[in-house]
Amino acid sequence: MSGKNVIVIGAGFGGMSLAALLAKDGHSVTIVEKNDQPGGRAIVWKEKGFVFDMGPSWYLMPDVFEKFFAEFGKKPDDYYKLLRLNPAYRVFYNKDEIVDISPDFEQNLQLFERYQKGGREQLKKYLAAAEYQYQIAMNEFIYKEYRHLWDFFSLRLLLKGSKLHIFTSLDEYAKRYITDPKMRKILEYTMVFLGGTPFDTPALYSLMSHVDFNLGVWYPDGGFGALARGFQRLATEQGVTFEFNSEVQKIEVKEKKVTGVKTSNGTMNADVVIANADYQHVETQLLDQQHQTYSERYWNKKAIAPSALLMYLGVKGKVKAFAHHNLYFAPQWEDHFNTIFRQPKWPDDPSYYVSCPSKTDSSVAPPEDENLFILVPVAAGLEDTEKTREKYFNKVMDHLELLTGENIKDRLVVKRLFAHNDFTKYYNAYKGTALGLAHTLGQTAIFRCSHQSKKVKGLYYTGHYTHPGIGVPMVMISSQIVAQQIRKSYDHR
Repeated sequence: MSGKNVIVIGAGFGGMSLAALLAKDGHSVTIVEKNDQPGGRAIVWKEKGFVFDMGPSWYLMPDVFEKFFAEFGKKPDDYYKLLRLNPAYRVFYNKDEIVDISPDFEQNLQLFERYQKGGREQLKKYLAAAEYQYQIAMNEFIYKEYRHLWDFFSLRLLLKGSKLHIFTSLDEYAKRYITDPKMRKILEYTMVFLGGTPFDTPALYSLMSHVDFNLGVWYPDGGFGALARGFQRLATEQGVTFEFNSEVQKIEVKEKKVTGVKTSNGTMNADVVIANADYQHVETQLLDQQHQTYSERYWNKKAIAPSALLMYLGVKGKVKAFAHHNLYFAPQWEDHFNTIFRQPKWPDDPSYYVSCPSKTDSSVAPPEDENLFILVPVAAGLEDTEKTREKYFNKVMDHLELLTGENIKDRLVVKRLFAHNDFTKYYNAYKGTALGLAHTLGQTAIFRCSHQSKKVKGLYYTGHYTHPGIGVPMVMISSQIVAQQIRKSYDHR
């Protein structure tokens, strides 16, 4: 069948990866982006010689990137260079207790043994199970489209289910192996970045420990901005056109079929529209009510993933205590999770993450200076005021100086705070969420938002609200799933 005229709303990694795939299939594809650069949440901000990745900063699951680029006969290395981080990341429990997670497997085994007698063997068992879960998930479930409940509760899944531990919480599962609470946090911290808690996320997500320990933590040279530019180049090579500074105001529908989009720069016709923008925004703001698959009532009942208070800081001189990735785990970290998911409020004693990419990449800060990106996870939907931001900025900076024993605040030459209101302004994010839908059992696979509109023919969705979920590798997989759907619908392959 002849190529279709396709419009993609949003130049995030989901939008760019799907645009590239569809253009390769012979469709005419245009990406319309409200901001002035590619990357979606991975846009870049530059100030006084500092270059800040404003969103994602962890490059994980390199195998997913390799599989995606292989669809074009390419390798990631053709578009950007990767560095494996050593240490993978540093964990601060307090100013006197700091541990590193190493790319060296033996060193990690020794670490767990120090904290728990028999921890070496228990970690090996846990990671062997995590690798099994990863292989099963990637080979049989993650890349699959779920349209019906029975697709999810298939015989094969039920047969594998006991080993995938879908109906057990991650925390409950991890305790079977690792009894030391400090080491267990290392196995569970990624849940915040997946929009959930270890206490209500399925134990299937223990597969992230295989990603963490075995596949490694990497960094794209030049940061995620370089990664976004690499994806843009791949898409452009396939024939994709980009239109920046063009905000979609309405999806045009006639006789239950998409006909195009109305943008801030005019109307564009289309046979197919792909939404890589915030799902709730697209449904409730860009579509007339009769064309919406999910109503406001639906969204009000969903568990929304956290927002974040982000701090972009340029520091004069070096901060010796930091590695590239740094995590602080508060002693009562369950209390922080509760303030995100159960009793939403700004936390009293937050855990937080500090990225210091200037430890690896000289291009992100002036010589001898340090680039800091600090992330404090907070509940979506909270009141976000300048007063609150400043209060938490001071709270975190005071704690950070105590933790590192270094003066940082007085050396700041760049400071920018970014929270709920900005996520909404830049990305039309529902309740100011940084991530989308949380990964609870009731919001996994078939229970996530559909890739295809149930009301409008020719309207599709990719990105972190859809299956398989949150994170750059996951939205790329989402796009590969949608590309297959479109091939079935329009190409009859």
